[in-house]
Amino acid sequence: MPNRSLTTVSPTTTYHWWRKLGFCAVLAAGLGWNCRTETMAADTSGPESSCPFVGGAEGYHAFRIPAVIVTRKGTVLALCEGRKLQSGDTGYIDTVAKRSTDGGRTWQPLEVVWSDPPNTCGNPCPVVDQGTGTIWLLLSHNLGEDDEVPLCRRTAKGTRTAWVTKSDDDGLTWSKPREITATTKRPGWGYFATGPGVAIQLRKAPHACRMVVPCNYTTQPDADHPERYRWGSHVILSDDHGETWRLGGIVPGLDTDECQVVELADGTLMLNMRSSAHQGCRMVALSKDGGETWGEARCDRTLIDATCQGSILRYSNVETGGRNRLLFSNAASAKARERLTVRLSYDEGKTWPAARVLFAGQAAYSCLTVLPDGMVGCLYEHGREGPYEVISFARFRLDWLGARR
Repeated sequence: MPNRSLTTVSPTTTYHWWRKLGFCAVLAAGLGWNCRTETMAADTSGPESSCPFVGGAEGYHAFRIPAVIVTRKGTVLALCEGRKLQSGDTGYIDTVAKRSTDGGRTWQPLEVVWSDPPNTCGNPCPVVDQGTGTIWLLLSHNLGEDDEVPLCRRTAKGTRTAWVTKSDDDGLTWSKPREITATTKRPGWGYFATGPGVAIQLRKAPHACRMVVPCNYTTQPDADHPERYRWGSHVILSDDHGETWRLGGIVPGLDTDECQVVELADGTLMLNMRSSAHQGCRMVALSKDGGETWGEARCDRTLIDATCQGSILRYSNVETGGRNRLLFSNAASAKARERLTVRLSYDEGKTWPAARVLFAGQAAYSCLTVLPDGMVGCLYEHGREGPYEVISFARFRLDWLGARR
């Protein structure tokens, strides 16, 4: 199955950009939001929303694959793919970003982080080194003329490669990307993708400061059937503050792919994965050694899934004066990419007792962050006639989810 199945963009993405801006406001009004591309209301009784990326605007046919982090200075940095001429997963694609210095209420002009016309520069997966303040951004690249299925089968002209860039000035400028494929991708793999979403930096000894990047790949099951391929999930690691990167653990078995990682209270890592074979739920695997190896994946039946990307994030822990709380977001439907839902766990992902639908209509990829004022931020794809028309940023208080104080 292609890495981003069901990702055909609705014909509405061909509308003029001003119609999309109007549509964004109408969508928000229907949920009681004051959604604008430049400003939002100050009312915090429910979710507030802005629209940093609108398909058809700012020189791009479509925007997809959201990632959001908060820098050490408190800047909200939203990244995604700017799909220049088409809506598909390959072709002329740039990595683009917007910054917000007011918690996601307003956004500075769009900046191009990496462009290599007419090729694909995408799958942004950022992580902040809390020791140095450097923002590391892991990326994937392929020739624009190569489609996804030939890349998966290793029959394309080129292959998928891994890259990294960094910003030392709070996301204002970025270094020239450098390739790290040789140390992060096995020779027999076809497709390779960083994220999508965010990476993390570990806090607990003995792996404190390690950066862990969730990734996925395709491989052929046997030499007699080179046309076949299957998906898998893995991580890549850095133990020297981003200077070098290497392949980490690979989840046993196949048929999982896009994933996100979170550090649990005892230092165990949890990888939360989408799966083509286990449709209707998320798959979860654990690592006791900082991502060097992973245990068998299991199905979390509570986390209903439409075979779509999801986001998992730590909100707080006992050690920093709070409670142990995890957040999770995804399209919580077994039948379609819809009902973007945010959940809260108090027991390190064993149960998810608090949940709220953030967007009830068509919605797909999402990425969570914790804002400097303690509010939750969610950057997510949604639309009226398709789930990829707008990438909005919603901010809301934890108690909106029904959280216990």
